[in-house]
Amino acid sequence: MKGRHFRDEQKGAFFLIVIFLIIVTVSVILAVALRTDAVAEKIASDQVIRLLLVIDEGEGKENKALLSSVLVYYPVSKKAMTINIPGNTGAIYQSLGRVDRIDDVYTEKGIDIYKKEIEKLLGIPIPFSLVIKMEDFIRLTDMLGGLRVFIPAPVDVVSSEGERWLLPSGAVNLDGDKIYMYLKYCFEDETDSDVQERYQNVVTSFFTTLHDKKAMVFRKQVFREFNGIFNMNLSDSSDVYTLLSLIADMDSESIGRQTVAGKIRIVDGQQLLFPLNNGEFIKEAVKQSTNMLISNSGALASRIYVLEIKNGTTVQGLAHNTAILFQNASYDVLSAVNADSNDYENTVIIDHIGNREMAAMVGEFIRCTNIVEEEVDFSSADNDASANVDFTIILGKDFDGRYVRPSRTE
Repeated sequence: MKGRHFRDEQKGAFFLIVIFLIIVTVSVILAVALRTDAVAEKIASDQVIRLLLVIDEGEGKENKALLSSVLVYYPVSKKAMTINIPGNTGAIYQSLGRVDRIDDVYTEKGIDIYKKEIEKLLGIPIPFSLVIKMEDFIRLTDMLGGLRVFIPAPVDVVSSEGERWLLPSGAVNLDGDKIYMYLKYCFEDETDSDVQERYQNVVTSFFTTLHDKKAMVFRKQVFREFNGIFNMNLSDSSDVYTLLSLIADMDSESIGRQTVAGKIRIVDGQQLLFPLNNGEFIKEAVKQSTNMLISNSGALASRIYVLEIKNGTTVQGLAHNTAILFQNASYDVLSAVNADSNDYENTVIIDHIGNREMAAMVGEFIRCTNIVEEEVDFSSADNDASANVDFTIILGKDFDGRYVRPSRTE
């Protein structure tokens, strides 16, 4: 009897173990099945992918942003743009409790708070961030086979450490060490906008090369090597793979560019760039360009549109200043000149290509609804230049330098 009782206890224990194993197995299966794809979840309601890229030149655990750029990408159209964030962009940053440079937020508070301040600056959510240390970016460049950039003139400078840096001119493919030189060299007569343009060149080249080399980069075994370089706010490596492989499908031939435009002011001995119109301009420019990416009309996002801006008022510099606004909204401005008269009451947009939808989008940027269609006059002496223009904007007295003021009858 005792032996049979012992065997019954063994059977009971065995069944308990089996039940426990079944519960564990089912739990694991359910966990895998119900696992939330972080990338899919974040872009489910808004199919536009937004990513903050930071190249960090700090040593060790020190945070020091060399360049920061926001990628805005719409996978459906495969169109993308990058928004350069100058490090000296000034404002009263709540996270710091003072007026300062925006890159000081990154230095003192880290990537998450930095991303939030950039979200406020641009007026958009940025779900994803990617931080690459400079030494890793050098290695990444070599792993990708170099980055291609255009250098207008040969570079022959001495670094701060006394090392002579040489770079050839033209469209060149630079390895990691040369890319570091390209990012860090500085001529005496060089402006900050020249430096920022180089930063944008490198960012654009990085995404272009990621696209060109995607067959190699996104092999599962190879990607493990790249994944060790990418510091992202995604905990699962499969999410990193999913996001970057989506981005690598972009149309790399037509990546738009924007930057934060503003005026330099001296604050506590620092040259700070304060965004135009108290920051409202860059928000509107980003909104406008994003709308172009996601427009249902493929023609809207198929190319960069060429504008001609004319000053139809007595306000000096109005066409020039307005041209800067449109250029920073990813338009190509062929010319900014005076109109045939300085007595235009109302601002008008002349559509030369019969694209009413795009003309309305141009008008939306300055709140102008006065649009007329008019083909280019090829009999004009200026027909060669005019033939390249998609839209002519003649600024009238109702334009306040940023928007067209509504008439009293409206």
